[in-house]
Amino acid sequence: MFLNKKSILIGKKSLTLILATISLLLIGSIFYHNMEGWNWIDSIYFSVITLTTVGYGDFSPQTDSGKIFTMFYVVIGIGLMFTFINTLYQYNVNKVRKHNDTKGEE
Repeated sequence: MFLNKKSILIGKKSLTLILATISLLLIGSIFYHNMEGWNWIDSIYFSVITLTTVGYGDFSPQTDSGKIFTMFYVVIGIGLMFTFINTLYQYNVNKVRKHNDTKGEE
């Protein structure tokens, strides 16, 4: 889906965005695993729900360093995550438009 030659996601900017998003999720997950003592699933889960602003409230940092890290993690990460989600959305919208345009020409 994302790796064909016509895909906007194969471009250098998009690849950088994908790698930055994955890196940020990994950084958060590693931090919460080590500093908060959470298992890997809980750490990844918290990182994803925090950066997508879902925030169920079932986990929260208990250490001061965890709280300070989370403040910066959220400020940096939410913009990056929404840019990533918007890129995926735009890719799918453009794909549907192209499909509909070629369908209308028949």
